[in-house]
Parts: sequence; structure tokens; C-alpha cells
Amino acid sequence: MAGGKGGKATAAKSADKDKGKKVPVSRSSRAGPQEKSAPKKDVYQLFAEKVRDNKQLESRWAIMQETRVEYFRGKDFTTFMKNHAEVREILGPDKDLEVEDVVNTLLSKNLVIRCDRVWKTVRPGKKKLSSWPAHLEIHHEQVFTENDGFFAWMFLKRRTLWQTILSFVWPLFALAVCLFPVYPYQCKIVVLYSCAGALLFIVSLLLLRAAIFGILWVLFGKRVWFFPNINAEETTFRELVRFWPEKDEGERPKLSSRLFYATVAVLVILLLRHHAPDEAARARYQKKVSNIIDDVLEWSPKLALSGMMEKHTGANATESSNYSSETGSGGHAPPTNNNEGETAEADPDMDSQTNSGDVQDDDENGDDDMRT
Repeated sequence: MAGGKGGKATAAKSADKDKGKKVPVSRSSRAGPQEKSAPKKDVYQLFAEKVRDNKQLESRWAIMQETRVEYFRGKDFTTFMKNHAEVREILGPDKDLEVEDVVNTLLSKNLVIRCDRVWKTVRPGKKKLSSWPAHLEIHHEQVFTENDGFFAWMFLKRRTLWQTILSFVWPLFALAVCLFPVYPYQCKIVVLYSCAGALLFIVSLLLLRAAIFGILWVLFGKRVWFFPNINAEETTFRELVRFWPEKDEGERPKLSSRLFYATVAVLVILLLRHHAPDEAARARYQKKVSNIIDDVLEWSPKLALSGMMEKHTGANATESSNYSSETGSGGHAPPTNNNEGETAEADPDMDSQTNSGDVQDDDENGDDDMRT
């Protein structure tokens, strides 16, 4: 009995010691609560970012409520989901949902929004509505549809590395433009010819594009725009490098209208040629422009400072010479007398009187001689 009581007491003491000891915790168990407490990104957000970054889904840019948005068509999204089943793996348990249910979930989470074209009727001269309208508005029914359904992304796209680099480069570029007057002469020459070449290239491209369009429109009635429209607000970089024109969807214009616009174009060209400046005027304009460019190129801080110093020293020399001349004339100028001036003014009259008296005496003497 005593041995049994002693064994129980020993077991109780060992149990108390085990309670007092700390149980070792693994790293995975420590990190478990922290990972659960961290906010987990929505799978549909990840899915939308993945789909938007994929170049296989065709998309365009348009203006919606004075804001540029990127949008895609419903039928293109359906085709994309059928051809790229690996994108569905991001959705996890919802990967087997239909395309309509996936897009409706994106709509409910405000990741996309359904849009509609602003002009719903065919414009004059067009055969059908544009496949990619340039202006959109919000649709009143926010549900998925493949038939003429447009959906715009509502979240900001992740900034790429190039965008991050450009965000730091643009302020430096603006500062460099402001410091152009203090550049060395050779740097100014490089910048001037580079900017002039870029401007000449843009203007030449626009004129060539308009000339090709006008000739083909007048001769064949086809609307063919080679090269991209660099003046459009919704133009993307992918469209800027496009050379081949898109398919003409408009109705062929009438021959009378083509002849009328061709006549107007010829008259405008002849009018401009008639009123063009002559060689002398062009030479004057060229000389004036070259003088302005030379002034800009040859200006430097040292030249400006030296000119200011010369101007300052010249002003000081002029003031000192004026002061010396004033002091010299004030010290040696004789005083004037009003009485002398009056007598001097009266002298001519007195001389005239004496001369007339002499003449009378001469006449009297001459008469006396005749009488004798």
C-alpha cells in the first residue's frame, strides 16, 4: 500500500512539472495565425488582372464620360475563355463556372462594367455600325451578353517597370527643357536639329497620309487611311505602329461629290500658289528666322554677364562726363548784364538812323553843286 501511494505521489509531481514546461512551437504553427489574419486578395481580382494583361484578348480604348477606358467585347471574351482554360485555374473552386456566371460575378464586384455605344444608328455614308466604337456610355442593364456587348475594366492596371522609370524620367526631362539656354553650343545644335527633324517627320507623315487618302477617294471612292492617326485621343501604341489600313466599312461616295471636292482642292492649291511670297520676301523671312536662331544658340550666361557689365560701365562713364561738363560750364560762364543786352539790341536802330542822316547830307550837297 505504501509503495502504491508513493508511486501515485511521484506521478502527480511529474504531471505538475510537465504542466509547468512550455511546449515547443514550430515555425509553421507560429506563422499560421499571422497568415490567417493577413488580408487575402480576391481570386476574381487576380483573375481580372491576369486576363487584362493577356494580349490574346483583343481590347481597345474609348472615351466614356470624358475618361479613357479600355474595353473588350463579349464574344471575344467567350472565345478567349474557351481557348485559354489555364486562366480558369486562378478561380479555384469556381473554375467550372460558365462564362456568363464569371462575367456577372465580375460585374457584381465592380471589376468590369457593361457599356453601350453612344451612336446607335448608322451614320450617313456608312453601311453598318462600327465594330469598335470610339465613344461609350454606361448600359442600364449590367448583365453579360455576347451580342453587341462591351465591357470596360474598372480597376487601375498594375504599373509596369517602364512606367515607373518614366515617372522619374519625365520631371528630369522637363528640367532639362527649362535649362536649354545654358547648354553648350554643340548640345544646342543637337537638340535643335533633333526637334526640327521630329517635327518635320510628323508633318510630312500627316501630309502624305492626307494626300494618299484624297487621291484614292477621288479616283476610286475608297476611304483608305495608311499610317495611324496620331492626333486621335484613343490611339494606343499598338495602333501607332500599324501601317496597313483597316477595311472600309462606309458607302462609296457619289461621283459628283468627288469631282466637287477635287475641284475645290485644285482651286485652293492655285490660290495658295498665286499668293505665295516671292524670292525677296522668302529671303527676308529666312534671314530673320536665322538671326533669331543664331541669337538663341549663341546666348550664354558669360555673354549675358559681360554685356550687363559693359552696359553698367558705359552708364557710369556717361554720368561722370555729364557731371564734369556741367561743373566746367558753371565755373567759367561770365555773368550776363541786362543793360548791355538792351543797348546791344538798340544799336542796329541807331546805326540805321545815322546812315539815313548821312544819305540826306549827301543829297543836299549834291543839290547845291547843281545850282552853282
